[in-house]
Amino acid sequence: MSPSLPILNRPIRFALVGCGRISKNHVDAISAHGDAAQLVAVCDTKPEALQAAVALTGAPGFASLEALLAGSDADVVVLTTPSGLHPQQAIQVACAGRHVLSEKPMATKFEEGMAMVKACRDAGVKLFVVKQNRLNATVQRVKKAIDEGRFGRIYMSTVNVFWTRPQAYYDAAPWRGRWDLDGGAFMNQASHYVDLLDWLVGPVDNIHAYTATLARDIEAEDTGVMSLRLRHGGLASINVTMLTWPQNLEGSITILGEKGTVKIGGTAVNKIEHWAFADARPEDAEVLAASYETGSVYGFGHPLYYDNVIKTLRGEASAEVDGYEGLRSLEILVAAYRSARDGQRVGLPLVF
Repeated sequence: MSPSLPILNRPIRFALVGCGRISKNHVDAISAHGDAAQLVAVCDTKPEALQAAVALTGAPGFASLEALLAGSDADVVVLTTPSGLHPQQAIQVACAGRHVLSEKPMATKFEEGMAMVKACRDAGVKLFVVKQNRLNATVQRVKKAIDEGRFGRIYMSTVNVFWTRPQAYYDAAPWRGRWDLDGGAFMNQASHYVDLLDWLVGPVDNIHAYTATLARDIEAEDTGVMSLRLRHGGLASINVTMLTWPQNLEGSITILGEKGTVKIGGTAVNKIEHWAFADARPEDAEVLAASYETGSVYGFGHPLYYDNVIKTLRGEASAEVDGYEGLRSLEILVAAYRSARDGQRVGLPLVF
């Protein structure tokens, strides 16, 4: 039975499945919306993680998704579980008539991502995919400049994700770095940056990639490079490693255009490091104020993302990142892995 929309005159009820590393961002984002949102259930298969989540939130705890669906009245089920579990869980949630909010990446296989979209569409429920970095103040400034045509023709765009993840990070959760559940540096850590590149200067026409596992004992890659040709003719590159010594160095995007050059960097696209346009405007003097300090690679976009989710379910907005948008970056990631595996350039859309 699909839920009726819009949801009015009461809080939107959320349930959280997966109480690991990223879950606190979701708990905080839900609580930031006060009376508009309510966390009504938490779920984890690990008893100690579940106990900690119940203690933190005061919400009832469930040891399985089946128990949560049977025992809670959540409107939206939030999936912060290992990425490879998202598809089957999303389909299960959709069949139970609940909306789905999935952390990135929505899946590790493109066909499974498509199955998520189809299941939610057929059940008449919404599928939201978290891409909170689009909402960072720095990124919003760049998007506005692109939409206003200030760059002119965009020639080259470069993404660098130079972070560190020690072996202890992977050892702490056995699913990390596995092909079926996680993927590597591209799929996990850099997926937001792949999304940002596509959203800002895409769509992507074709990809050639190399991956390497140089220093971590994992199945997938700890380092990768991707060369991309964009539909508008410009070129782009994405350079990623989890081996930066001794700590995270930068998560940056540089855009070089006919009439403008911009770099947003910092640890996680949180600083505007260069901003120059041929058509100088008074508001350019205020641009540096969009920079912010963060010790987190996640930025501050989760509460803003939830704002769009809540407004969408109330009928006041459209979903900014739905399942179809989530598929775009997943397709690029899968194409990159296919290219690295086969040593060939891979064109988009993918052919199966």
